[in-house]
Parts: sequence; C-alpha cells; structure tokens
Amino acid sequence: MSKKNKNKSQHQGDLAKSIIDILRKEPGKTFNHKQIAAKLGVNDATSRNNIIKKLAQLTAKKQIEEEERGKFKISKKSNDYYHAVIDMTTKGYAYALVDELEDDVFISPKDLNTAFNGDEVEIYIYNRKRNKKSEGEVTQILKRKRTEFVGVLDMQKDFGFVVIGDPKMYTDVFVQKNKMGDAKNGDKVVVEIEEWPEKADSPFGKIIQVLGTPGEHHTEIHSILAQYGLPHEFPKEIEDFADEIDTSIQPEEIKKRRDMRDVLTFTIDPGDAKDFDDALSFKKLDNGNVEIGIHIADVSHYVQPGTILDDEAYERATSVYLVDRVVPMLPEVLSNNACSLRPNEEKYTFSAVFEIDKSTKVVNEWFGRTVTYSDARFAYEEAQQIIETEKGEIPEDISIQDKAYTVNNEIVDAVLTMNSMAKKMRSARMRQGAISFDKVEVKFQLDEENEPVGVYFKTAKDANKLIEEFMLLANRKVAEFIGKREQKKTFIYRCHDEPDEEKLVSLNSLVSRFGHGLNLKNRKTVSSSLNQLLQDVQGKKEQNLVDTLAIRTMSKAYYGTENIGHYGLAFDYYSHFTSPIRRYPDVMVHRLLQRYLDGQPSAKEEEYDEKCHHSSEMENLSSNAERDSIKYMQVKFMIDHQDKEFVGVISGVTDFGIFVEIIENKCEGMIRLRDIKGDHYDFDADNYAIVGRKTKKSYQLGDEVIVKVKNADLVKRHLDFTLIGKNEE
Repeated sequence: MSKKNKNKSQHQGDLAKSIIDILRKEPGKTFNHKQIAAKLGVNDATSRNNIIKKLAQLTAKKQIEEEERGKFKISKKSNDYYHAVIDMTTKGYAYALVDELEDDVFISPKDLNTAFNGDEVEIYIYNRKRNKKSEGEVTQILKRKRTEFVGVLDMQKDFGFVVIGDPKMYTDVFVQKNKMGDAKNGDKVVVEIEEWPEKADSPFGKIIQVLGTPGEHHTEIHSILAQYGLPHEFPKEIEDFADEIDTSIQPEEIKKRRDMRDVLTFTIDPGDAKDFDDALSFKKLDNGNVEIGIHIADVSHYVQPGTILDDEAYERATSVYLVDRVVPMLPEVLSNNACSLRPNEEKYTFSAVFEIDKSTKVVNEWFGRTVTYSDARFAYEEAQQIIETEKGEIPEDISIQDKAYTVNNEIVDAVLTMNSMAKKMRSARMRQGAISFDKVEVKFQLDEENEPVGVYFKTAKDANKLIEEFMLLANRKVAEFIGKREQKKTFIYRCHDEPDEEKLVSLNSLVSRFGHGLNLKNRKTVSSSLNQLLQDVQGKKEQNLVDTLAIRTMSKAYYGTENIGHYGLAFDYYSHFTSPIRRYPDVMVHRLLQRYLDGQPSAKEEEYDEKCHHSSEMENLSSNAERDSIKYMQVKFMIDHQDKEFVGVISGVTDFGIFVEIIENKCEGMIRLRDIKGDHYDFDADNYAIVGRKTKKSYQLGDEVIVKVKNADLVKRHLDFTLIGKNEE
C-alpha cells in the first residue's frame, strides 16, 4: 500500500471511530450527517461527503442503525462491546482481558478514559485485527478494583499531589488543602480517589491515612499492607466481641463430640509458631493397622455465621505473613489461645481419623467433631532429630524447652512409624504424577529493631514432609467424601489446572541452555521430566532460577465450587480443611462438612462461588504483600553491604537491562544496559543474552557474574547493581 493510500485508510478508520464515539456517548439519541459534522468541527463539502459514505458503511456493517431516513444511532446489536478487566503495563498502555476472546485487546493511554489496573470495564473494539492485537477503548467503568492508593505527598502552597508508588499507576492524585488532614510535605500517605472531573488532568482525592516518613521501617511495612488494602489491626469492636466468647471446655459440649483425649496426640510446627491449628494422634490397632487422627482447631465452633467476627474473618480471608510480623485473620484470643492446640490443654477439634494398613492404604475413615488433648509439642528441628537418630534425645541447641530432654518411647515410635508411612505416601503421589516443588525459602535473622542481620535458607526436611503428607491426606479425603457422592453437594475445592503449554515450551528452551530438557509428550511425561529437572538442579547455581521459572509455568491454584482436580498434587479431589485459624476457606469447608454430616440439603452454589472468588483474590493480595516484604528486607540487608562484591547468576534479560540474583542471599537487582562500561550492549531476545557491539562479548541468562550494589531504594524496593565482569572461576 502506498503511503498516501495508507494515510487515507487510517483517516477513514479514525473517522469511523469518531462517528461511533459521538453516537455511543448518547446511545438513545439520533444524529444526521450535519450534526455529526458540527460535532467533529468540519464544514467543508468533502468532509460531509466522507461522513455520509462512512455512515452508509457503518449501517451496512450493523455497527449503527438508521432509525429514520438520514438519522442514525448506535446499534444495540453491536457485537464490538465487551466486559473486560484492565491489565495495565508500566509503560502507560494496557490490555483488556476479555473472557470470550482468545486474545487480549490493546488499549492505548488515550483510550483508557480514567480506567486503572484491575478495574472491571466495558470496552468497545474499534479496530479488529487478524494475527495481531485488536485495539479498543474503555467506554464505561463498571467496578473500580480499588480507590485507595499509597504515595508520597508533594505539597504546593494551596494544594498538593500524591505521587503514587505503584508503577502501574499512570497518574498522580490532586488533593485540595482542606483534604490533606495532618499530612506534611514528603509524607507517605494513603489517598482515596473521590472523582475525576471531565477536563481535569488528574483525579481528585483526599488523604485518609498518614503512614509516616518514606524509608522508615514502620512506614514501609504499613505501606505494603495499605498498598494491597490489607488491615494491620482489628477494630476495637471485633477485639471486644472475641474477648466475650466463652472459650472454656464444657461437659455438655464434650458429650456431643467423639472424645479422643486418651489417644496419644502431639503437634509439630515451626519453633516460633504461636497458632497450632493441627495435631496428629497415633494408635496401634489389634489387627496390625494404625489409626491416625488429623485434628484441626474447631474454629467454626467459635466463629459463627452472621456475627461481626465472621464478617471480619471473611473480609480478611487469610492471615498475612510478612517478614517481621503476622497479620492474623482472627484476633489473638482465638488464634493464639482458644483455637491453638497447645500442649497439655483440652481443645475442641474437627477431625479426620483414618485406619491405615501397612501399605498405607486407607481402609476406614471417619470425619467429625472431637475433643482432644495434646500430650506434647515439637518444633520441626526436634522431630527431625528423632527421625535422624531414631532416639528420643533432644540436645539443648535445638530444644524449644531451652534444655536437653528425652522424649518418651511411645512418641518416638509414633514419629518414626508416621515418617515411614509419609515416605511411602509421598512416593505413591510422585508415581501418580505429582510435582515436587521443594523451593528454597529465604529467611532473615532480625535483631530487636527488626533490622536484618543475616540471611538463611529454609528447606523442607523429613519432619516437614511428614506433616505435609498427613495434611494432604486429610484435605484429599474430605474432598473425596463430599465430591464423590451421587447427588452433587456444593463444596469448596482447591483447584489447580494443567500448565500452560506455551510456557512449558519456553521453559524447555530456557533450561536447555543449562543442559537440561523436558519431555512434553503428554501429561505424565511432563510431570516426570519436570520432577527430574527440579531434582537435577538441586544445589546448582541455576537452581533458584529454574525453580522460579518452573513455578511460573504452573497455573495458579484457586478456590472454586466446580471441581477440576489438582494438577500439581495429582489428586482428582482436593480441598483445604487443615488451617482454619489462618484461611477462611477452611472455615467454610468445616461448616459445609458438618452440614452434610448432619444430613442437611446442599448449600447454595452461587453464594459459595462468590466467597471462593473473594478468598482467591485475598490470597493473591496477601502473597504479593509477603513477596514485597521479602524484597524490602533484601534491599535493607544490601544497604549495609554496598562495598562488597558478590557472585550472582543472570536471572533475566530484557531490552533495557539484565537482572542478577546473588547466589549467597538470593537478593535480585538490575544492571541497566546504559550503565555497562566499555561497550554498547544490544538485546538478543532469541538467546536470552546481551551482546557488545564492538567486543562481541555476551552475557547470557544463567551466566555467573560479579556485581556490586550501586543503589538500594527502600521506598521502591529496588536494587541497582554495577557489573564488575564475568565470574571466571
């Protein structure tokens, strides 16, 4: 197409869009060609003729209707309107995610019409393209994802602007002087957007919370919570309500339950845990089988539907685990006291009790409310000591009792038997196609001021896996118990779809650079080759990179009433039953399970669908906040190590820089291409590399390099590195 014709066709496209815009803004009204010309500000004969022609074309395409001769309005039948969710990029443009369409729709900055990231909107597609992204514009905002944002106040004489920290937020917020409260210039604040007047460059808002001085620990941690709309304390009326609950163990309540207080029961948790929501009981049976009880805190006994406490727990939906604190779902009187299965205390529990034979087959199962008594509490390290030594002697350096002590033989026997069962159960899961993500967790040693003084890595050992296997068993069996019934009952499943095929292909090409490979033939070969890959990289420099990329290929697990099974665990039915102190879906599972044990009819699916969606959303926000708090601590830790050289692995390559993850502490930072001395580097997308124009020197994904900290920004939670060179060792 010649340049002249191309411009002409583009002009025609713009004209069609302009006409539709005019008709769409007043959908009930009709316009003739003269009125449209006046709205477009044109008056010459050629323009009017073009408008008449374009009106005829749009009518033929049924995008507009000719209601009476020469009078046009927008067509109600137009199939170019869709409900969508906005996914902003950090560059100012966005994509609209539409359920009915395979591809996302490109939305340019001028077509956003005040929509923000995550908003539910109506869009109009004005330029459909084959093999390329269609283009559209936001025509209506249906539901704001959020109206509160965290930013820094830039104060002028009579007004101010809040500069938002979120890189996906493309505008600042205008605040009048009388809407600033106690905020001072430079403060980090939460601003609520109230309106966006038509001719204004920025939305108008009011400051609803002052978080403090940017960069200070307290300010930044509260900023992370506020950024995701997560609370950091309970309202007084909720605390008061929880304090009034009768948490004593009553004889008449015990009569309604299965009494398991005389069965050997214990908990295994992290050493610093305060809320113990699960305990295991162990009993040898005369027929050679064992009876194992998975006892879960009976939160739903205390948290009753329709109370303000239940509303608060539902809104929070999850506890949030930041580096230096836990923001609990339930007030402390419940989470750390009444519902916590502490040693030497009687507790109300909800239990799954299994009779298991020597081959770890479940031959009998029972679900219901119980009363239990925990005989002992162990940290993972103590249980691990029992497993490794096959003895009950716990040395002082790992004891949570601050002294060496000896565990009685009955408990030692129980731990060793259960460990051997857990290993069999785990290998059976792996044979079924479960995927083993033993990702290394980054943990910080904090001083009294919550300053990070060291970094260490936490890996799951046998004691962790023992607990995990029995929790998985309870979750799976509860889901099967309800899900396999002939008559469908509304229930809450933990769903996990198969991995995205494109992502698997790109993971395969990435790991081939390190000499690994995946077999993508079918579901079974994908699972087994993924497991092999995760095993092969253990202890190697690329482990964290490969672990992270492998996790990214996976679909996101979510809560739903429609069971699709759990791909990652290779279970046909799976639910969450074992952590009601910190997860609201588990509370709902307890309630539904009891409802069906009582023989009541199925609950309403729509109601629980909505609750599942909310719980999944809150889980997502909470894991983002957790990730941000780790990033914040990593940056804080690196500020004190600005003179030190580190060996890192190139973990990402882009057209503007390379990301490097330091091997010894997993802190990730960026080296901008423009900052690399001695040459001009170009991005080579095919080889995940950057290549010097003169020297032809290349830096590729997975290469080991030596870096130094150039800049550590606590507020943006971002590290910039200086590249020293390749690690030639």
